[in-house]
Amino acid sequence: MNDLKPYAIFAETVAGGSMSAAARRLGMSPSAVSQAIRALERQAGVTLLHRSTRKLTLTEAGARCYPHCLRLLEAANAAGDALLHARDAPSGELRVAAPVGFGLHIAPALAPVLAAWPQLRLRLLVDDAMIDLVEARIDIAIRAGNLPDSRWIARRLCRFEVIACAAPAYIERHGMPDSPQALAGHHWLGAMRQSSEPKGDAQAPSMEFDLRQGEQREHIRVDVRIVSNNQLSLQQMCEQGMGLALLGHADVHAALERGLLVRVLPHWQLAPLPVTAMTPRRDGDPAKVKVALDALQRHFAALPGARPA
Repeated sequence: MNDLKPYAIFAETVAGGSMSAAARRLGMSPSAVSQAIRALERQAGVTLLHRSTRKLTLTEAGARCYPHCLRLLEAANAAGDALLHARDAPSGELRVAAPVGFGLHIAPALAPVLAAWPQLRLRLLVDDAMIDLVEARIDIAIRAGNLPDSRWIARRLCRFEVIACAAPAYIERHGMPDSPQALAGHHWLGAMRQSSEPKGDAQAPSMEFDLRQGEQREHIRVDVRIVSNNQLSLQQMCEQGMGLALLGHADVHAALERGLLVRVLPHWQLAPLPVTAMTPRRDGDPAKVKVALDALQRHFAALPGARPA
């Protein structure tokens, strides 16, 4: 494709009525504008402008060419306005990916953003499986836990407090553990990312974690009776009295308030779970991503049991 800039310069010159006016609008010198138009005339083999000391007049060839060049200039200006709009005003489709357990946090976090910017649309992909962020054209991916090295940019939202929970019915049947060592004698529910796979079918998966109380540390290993890749399912099974589970305080806060779950060994602490928003590596995030990231960070930081990133 030939260089389109001389055509835009020609259109700007005719629209402005002079080369000096075009030069001011384009940030060029008048001589550079004149040279660009002369080069275009030499290339086309026709004269586009009659020049005099007082004004510029279109030739017949120039009059035929000008409407096309004007549309080219208008298209270029429209493209520039669209880029500025994308930078400054949230619009278009925002594509967010999150694990199932985080789905309930996305709606309250982004509802104010969608209300404030009617031109913004949301496509939320909720899946505990690792979505191909490139293929799905994701703008923001919410991830929990320590992340591997990635060509994406990671922005820490908060750290979730993780607590051991059980249903009152389970505690009534099996008793409340009174020490970290007593945890090994109970039924456990575990996420696949928490559990190690057994070597044979006869062995149960296991889960290891550390508990801390002041300066005291305890390393705990328990057998896992039920394993799932879905955090929401683990919470539901825990509420049904099927065993103990390590769950995010923010996720089970409502269940604790309603008495569906109780906290086990509340004076002992587990390592918090990092929560991160990942975005593609690029020179600048569009406005829709910026406002969404700010809203997500505010919301996650205010959740029960959330700690500063």
